[in-house]
Amino acid sequence: MQTLHEPLIAVSEALEGAPGLCFVDCRFRLDDPAAGRRAYADHRLPGARFLDLEADLSGPIDLTRTGRHPFPSLSRLRDAFAAAGIAQGSALVFYDDAGGAFAARAWWSAAALGHPQARVLDGGLPAWEGASGALERGPAPKPAHASPWEGAPSLAPIATLSTVQARVQDAGGAGLIDARALPRFRGEVEPIDPVAGHIPGAACFPHSENLTADGVFKDPAALRARWAPVFEGPEAPIAYCGSGVTAAHNLLAMAAAGLCTDALPALYVGSFSEWIRDPARPVARGDA
Repeated sequence: MQTLHEPLIAVSEALEGAPGLCFVDCRFRLDDPAAGRRAYADHRLPGARFLDLEADLSGPIDLTRTGRHPFPSLSRLRDAFAAAGIAQGSALVFYDDAGGAFAARAWWSAAALGHPQARVLDGGLPAWEGASGALERGPAPKPAHASPWEGAPSLAPIATLSTVQARVQDAGGAGLIDARALPRFRGEVEPIDPVAGHIPGAACFPHSENLTADGVFKDPAALRARWAPVFEGPEAPIAYCGSGVTAAHNLLAMAAAGLCTDALPALYVGSFSEWIRDPARPVARGDA
């Protein structure tokens, strides 16, 4: 099951196996939501499909209660994959140009749909270009709608707001894993959300530290050294971030470390941007 046990694919393997792979472009920019689609129209991996973080991989936003990238219904997610021309039986390879941050959300979404053959291109588009991989250029043809996806058991549990509230109340927030950078976790800066800080009791594990300076994932031994202690705590880990995007990158790293057998740890998709919708919910600042 590649989704859980081999969640990354090296560029060398992707180049060799390209004819049998379905590449899915996931490029996105939080400060310019249309940038990824423009980039896809300009250049992309051969035959790549496209999934948009907000239009395809997120549900409707309610500014009174949801986070910035809420989880869509499973039926809506299945429809989005099919509408993009992605066949359910495909060997999927998601990529972006941001160290896998957005590709990881798409990979996690495929896991939520129970897809057994989903991987992320390690190093993404920059690594592909660095290996002289071919690119298609110019507007992509509109993909033919794939056959409807059928339901399958999820490999990606979701932690609800009530689950996280109970964790904070009953266990002091133990096991909550925040993927944002340390200054945001501490509440020193907050470039996106209206409140700074973190969910009480959470620990900071910046997703960027899953990568080497070259923008590829660290080797499995290094990832195990980082993530194995998280599984040894008294409470099961729950991943979160600002809006349920980079938290998926941490889950991808855990899987790449060989720490996920039958399912991933839970993802709190609403994340901090949902948590702060109600000012009565506590917010912590500093290192703890």
